[in-house]
Amino acid sequence: MKTVTAAAWKALASEAESIRGVHLRDMFAADAQRFSSLSVRWNDWLLDYSKQRVAAACMERLHQLWHAAEVPGWIARMRAGEAINHTEKRAALHIALRHPAGKGPIMHAGRDVMPDVLRELDRMRDFAAQIHGRHWRGATGEPITDIVNIGIGGSDLGPRMATQALAAFRHPELTVHYVANLDGADLATVLAGLQPRTTLFVIASKTFTTQETMQNAASARHWLVRALGEAAVARHFVAVSTNLAEVARFGIDPANAFAFWDWVGGRYSLWSAIGLPLVLAVGFDHFRQFLAGAHAMDEHFFSAPVAENLPGLLALLEIWNTNVLGADNRALLPYSQSLALLPRYLQQLEMESNGKQVDRQGRPLDCVTAPILWGEAGTNGQHAFYQLIHQGGRLVPCEFIACRQPDFALPGHHEKLLANCFAQSEALMRGKTLAETTAELTAGGTSPEQVAALAPYRSFPGNQPSTTLLLPRLDPFNLGALLALYEHKVFVQSIVWDINPFDQWGVEYGKQLANRLLPIIEGKAPAAGLDSSTAGLISACKS
Repeated sequence: MKTVTAAAWKALASEAESIRGVHLRDMFAADAQRFSSLSVRWNDWLLDYSKQRVAAACMERLHQLWHAAEVPGWIARMRAGEAINHTEKRAALHIALRHPAGKGPIMHAGRDVMPDVLRELDRMRDFAAQIHGRHWRGATGEPITDIVNIGIGGSDLGPRMATQALAAFRHPELTVHYVANLDGADLATVLAGLQPRTTLFVIASKTFTTQETMQNAASARHWLVRALGEAAVARHFVAVSTNLAEVARFGIDPANAFAFWDWVGGRYSLWSAIGLPLVLAVGFDHFRQFLAGAHAMDEHFFSAPVAENLPGLLALLEIWNTNVLGADNRALLPYSQSLALLPRYLQQLEMESNGKQVDRQGRPLDCVTAPILWGEAGTNGQHAFYQLIHQGGRLVPCEFIACRQPDFALPGHHEKLLANCFAQSEALMRGKTLAETTAELTAGGTSPEQVAALAPYRSFPGNQPSTTLLLPRLDPFNLGALLALYEHKVFVQSIVWDINPFDQWGVEYGKQLANRLLPIIEGKAPAAGLDSSTAGLISACKS
């Protein structure tokens, strides 16, 4: 921990001791106003954290940690375009990608980046208009009916998740598909249902050298050329990249390459041209609303005091659960099938950003950082892993997300969905004592012998902390705000932990080793200098 925050951490540890033996159900019984005092409203949103294992004094100590870590100062440094990604000497200005025109400059290296950002948005708008208006024609003169985005990591997870989340707003005559995995099964199963003459590929790679993306792109190119000939490439491929030389070498007209910048990290790039497939899926007007939602959350994060700051509260509560109460994981539980990919998206955002073991000075940390994030859409998860959360004996902080209104309004569905969501958070908080179970079984006519035998199995400890985030509806604006909420939450945590959330050297190391092993697996280099396990695995594959 940083020296400047040592006193705040010590105070938090003291608060933890004061509530360690207190059950959540007793906290609610002792305070009739607990919900109103431990919930926050913003823009028709409700963040209810009253089921977290905190008291008012705990929250005061967490607010002190926010100030001790100088979070407001770091926010100002990010907004000013400083190279807060110090290991790569880059700024982290993804907020510029959703900054509205006419709202002032966003500066980087002495110049305003907004003209470039707005110019690229205009190009995305115009390209989408060509596709949706059926003016862009393939090599055979037919309009495009299917878009295949080929990327990986931030060039895939963001637009893929958002496209599914906004399925209720999709363009009726266009289907967007996603391919990321290097496993040929991913690309092959997508191509099996498509026609080359009506398919357009978006190749998303900043450097245009990413191994997985370029192998899939080469295979997609071969599929197209085999059907339509070499000249068809220019009408069926566009790129999102900064490497125009490689784009042209692939056969894509550089005029059909969309740009983003080195101050945009991959997992923060959905708001840039990486979001082009989302624009094609839902239309540019909806994408504008998506950006507007993110900007609204930016403004809230920049200006709200910590006691009302949604990203700040989520960050501090998770720090409490992780570093004070000792939780090593968090379950993200969206009660929305449209948000089924949100846990996977946030796994990258949170664990790749904050999964670090040294601080900003290169010193080993004396605390753990990002907890393991996992989850599934409700109610599916209830029939998979909720048993472990209820009775598995582990501390599993849970985060529920629900919407007051459905995005697909089928009669009888949404009320049951909400009932399940709220019931699970209540059950996790309250539990069921042995005495309650005994009384329930007895009242149902179970014999005393059976009551004694069954009651232990039907009792639940409860006291599992949870937060519920209730949105008015899942639409482009609210989705944009939701994703920006988590981006800022990650940033706050990185400040408190004193780490750089914008690099990912562990990922890069794996790529280096893969490049070293590839020629050995291909039989083009000897298997020299390998450990016995790696050498044995390669030998087994080749035999």
